[in-house]
Amino acid sequence: MRRTSDGFGGVVAELVKIRRLTGQEGQQLPRIVRRGSTNTVRYRRAMVLLASAGGNRVPVIARLVQADEDTVGDVIHRFNQIGPACLDPRWGGRPSPPAQP
Repeated sequence: MRRTSDGFGGVVAELVKIRRLTGQEGQQLPRIVRRGSTNTVRYRRAMVLLASAGGNRVPVIARLVQADEDTVGDVIHRFNQIGPACLDPRWGGRPSPPAQP
């Protein structure tokens, strides 16, 4: 859950909610969860989004998927920005070596 200032020096939790799912998204997310996707990251992110779409709040979802509340909020925010593409992991690491001639 995001924290914002209340203007009086205190901190207030910002409510994080998923946007309305399209028909295709509404079919894709349950399919990923039902199949128990081989990609754990996609599976857990789909669980987060379905739980949010079901009206659950961030702390409840965080307990469900055993993740930090900030991580859950980040997944929801990212989905609201870019849609289902947020399900795919963004791995860092080293860049690929240059192609050999």
